[in-house]
Amino acid sequence: MRGRPAPVRVLGLLLLVGLFLGGGHADSSASPPPIRFEEIASKAGLRFELRNGASGKFHQIELTAGGVGVLDYNNDGCTDIFFTNGASIPSLRKPEPEFYNRLYRNNCDLTFTDVTAEAGLAGEGYSIAVSVADFDNDGFADIFVAGVLGNHLYRNLGNGRFADVTAQAGVAGADPKVGKMWAVSAGWLDYDNDGWLDLFVSNYVVWDRDAEPHCGTPERQVYCHPSAYAGLPGQLFHNNHDGTFTDVSQKSGIGRHIGKGMGVAFADLDGDGLTDIFVANDSVRSFLFHNKGDGTFDEIGLEAGVALRDDGFGIAGMGSDFRDFDNDGKPDLIVSGIVHDSFLLFRNLGTRSLFEDFSLRSGLSMGTRQFTGWSLGMYDFDNDGWKDLFFALSHLAQSDRFAGPDSTLANRVFRNMGGKRFEDVSSAAGPDFQRPAMHRGVAFADFDNDGRIDAVVSVVNGPAKLFRNITGGEAHWLAIRLRGRRANRQGLGAMVHVRLADGRDLYNQATTAVGYASSSEALVRFGLGSNRAVESIEVRWPGGNIQQLGKVAGDRIVDVVQEAKP
Repeated sequence: MRGRPAPVRVLGLLLLVGLFLGGGHADSSASPPPIRFEEIASKAGLRFELRNGASGKFHQIELTAGGVGVLDYNNDGCTDIFFTNGASIPSLRKPEPEFYNRLYRNNCDLTFTDVTAEAGLAGEGYSIAVSVADFDNDGFADIFVAGVLGNHLYRNLGNGRFADVTAQAGVAGADPKVGKMWAVSAGWLDYDNDGWLDLFVSNYVVWDRDAEPHCGTPERQVYCHPSAYAGLPGQLFHNNHDGTFTDVSQKSGIGRHIGKGMGVAFADLDGDGLTDIFVANDSVRSFLFHNKGDGTFDEIGLEAGVALRDDGFGIAGMGSDFRDFDNDGKPDLIVSGIVHDSFLLFRNLGTRSLFEDFSLRSGLSMGTRQFTGWSLGMYDFDNDGWKDLFFALSHLAQSDRFAGPDSTLANRVFRNMGGKRFEDVSSAAGPDFQRPAMHRGVAFADFDNDGRIDAVVSVVNGPAKLFRNITGGEAHWLAIRLRGRRANRQGLGAMVHVRLADGRDLYNQATTAVGYASSSEALVRFGLGSNRAVESIEVRWPGGNIQQLGKVAGDRIVDVVQEAKP
């Protein structure tokens, strides 16, 4: 519920002898309260079922549906939810309401109302991904929907309605050489620091409904491996400041790299004030596009050490997040994959744009090997000052050769143990969290404004889940809502550093591009542990301008407006 006092958690991690000497600033005298969730979608009025259009013919597009986006579309201070949805195959039309995309308004009392019709957001085509941001700097969050052979941009009119401005904006997604493409994820960033958000689209593989390959045997058909399909380039659209965009994919160098793109994440990997781009590719090496500051990018994934697993294997990369898990001020990378891949954690070394594969040492390599992960997020669910990991899980349909007879899985949450390793604490996350399903997208926000990060998860051909964070304890928190003046209005791309009275330094960034096909809140959040305030806040706006604030009380959302002059 809005305005209720934030639950607070005891800052204290039970350290394991030999693993945490000299790290973590944690109190070993008490165990931390378990991270717990209550699933409340039904009683909250959130009744959405993702329909992927499957009819037993094994169309590849059926596997990838399921993006979730969160936004405060009416600026009432409560976070709303948008779901993408599939379509009939092979027509790629939404003939019935069961295929409509859906917008649910948060009533500010932990209930939601379906406002799709009045908002004009039922959509068209086979929708997969959603990316949310204020692309025109008018103070209202807009919605970009990416999908199979067509994308759509919906401008928020500020009166509860959205207008489809795809054609005039020039972001439908067709490539001059390839034609219409199949997009799986997308995200907003200001790559040239001109104060206007640009659009990146992660395209997957070439799909032709009339010439789709068939795999398996006549008696037992299966979904094809991605190797049966040709890859596609990603796309970068430059914001022209007038509601239109220019496709700069080739000019920037982005379009020269063919991959099988899925999740996309952004961060300034080397602190040069420029936003870089990571793309998780499916079963081929992933891409890291380093922003050169002149409108072009170098693809440095191999050189940086994030393109492949440590053994040189390209995993089936799906979800990704680009945040600092160990609070050293440098953004790190987490990438989910398919069963037997293990999920990858790359630690930013801060030297010559290099990363190290930290998966084994962190416990994630062995802890995730038996799972297939789709969307994910790196958030501090217990507000102890260390970002934890949430994974939306399910095996591919008909993966019984590798994963057993049941494709459904329960989601997983891993607690950050002082920036040294991650521990699977899912078994203590509550009975609702143990229920398996065909989970896909997940988006993160504080839906009841109690200071604890919640999660909304889509489920293929099943009811969506809303996991309300009910973690106990007495930890404090702080959320920062940025407003750019020279930077983009939401301050996406800004890096925020807070210092606590206990001597710790915490780091986070403003982004909505999180996970797989999904979009999370733009607020920059910090768990403060036992600290009731922060000693200082430093915001490094896109472009490098630094703004500093003094002591700020916690357990609230703080608005930080960019200074008018450098």
